[in-house]
Amino acid sequence: MTHHPPVLSLDALDAVPAHPRVLAIGNFDGVHRGHQQLLAALAEPALLHAAPRCALTFHPHPAVVVAPQRAPQPLISLDERIRLLHQAGAAEVLVLRFDEALSRLHPVEFVTGVLLQRLQARHIAIGANFRFGHGQQGDATTLADLGQQHGFALTCVPLLTHRRLPLSSSQIRQLIREGQVLLAARLLGRPLRLSGPVISGRGVGSKQTVPTLNLAPPSTLLPADGVYVTRVLDADTGTLLPGITNIGLRPTFKDGHPERSIETFVLGPLPATPAAMHLDFLHRLRDERRFDSPEALKSQILLDVARAQTLHRRLSRWRPSALQSL
Repeated sequence: MTHHPPVLSLDALDAVPAHPRVLAIGNFDGVHRGHQQLLAALAEPALLHAAPRCALTFHPHPAVVVAPQRAPQPLISLDERIRLLHQAGAAEVLVLRFDEALSRLHPVEFVTGVLLQRLQARHIAIGANFRFGHGQQGDATTLADLGQQHGFALTCVPLLTHRRLPLSSSQIRQLIREGQVLLAARLLGRPLRLSGPVISGRGVGSKQTVPTLNLAPPSTLLPADGVYVTRVLDADTGTLLPGITNIGLRPTFKDGHPERSIETFVLGPLPATPAAMHLDFLHRLRDERRFDSPEALKSQILLDVARAQTLHRRLSRWRPSALQSL
């Protein structure tokens, strides 16, 4: 089981160990290539101040509190966010609960009371579009001015782009909603991953088409309905196998179950049904559509398998360099 640091209230920050830090601050939803650049920008300041790189993030997303009707569906879970922030170079990850009390803090109060007094920030890194404080009054200019007054340095990382697309969480969400998982992977720096327990299906696939593993729909954002080239990672054993995955409403089977399903046909020998799995999305094959019969659907699945096997041979290992060249 994954154990993440506690989500801290403002009062609980008093219990955080007192020592100098260099801080990257943001929501970090997705921990995409732009977020990774923030932590990379703190490598030299960390050496200069002999201080650990720390990522300060917020949970839930601020919009959940200040504008719930506009709150985005998260790209990754909190556990995954913390894991990826450590992987990107954070020696310490602090998760600050975003609540009414935090939302009411004036920008100056947030900087002096939280970042300086409690977290002893010596150098701060933010993205160019970072806003903070009551009514989002604070921005990079605010932090730069306060840095001059209080003696901390600021690095503001400009918005990065990939083929004229901004490296932002909102852009990645749009791509995922459109099913453009390959382009989303280029912005993330890794394939989109869904994780969760494997649940029992309705037994239709094993009898009429092909047997599948059924992933419980997670709370994170799902790609658009369709058929995808994926890879399956058994969360317990680490077994990694290629697969094809259908997300959708199973229109060929009118079984009275309108819930969206995530069904994966594994293209290789699976020793046993895993209790939980990670599912990486590599490429979109086609839209989900209704077939006249289960037999017609099975024929299409076999065509999908042939295409997927070709793509898996090309993408046997996903590396950042491979993402950029596709």
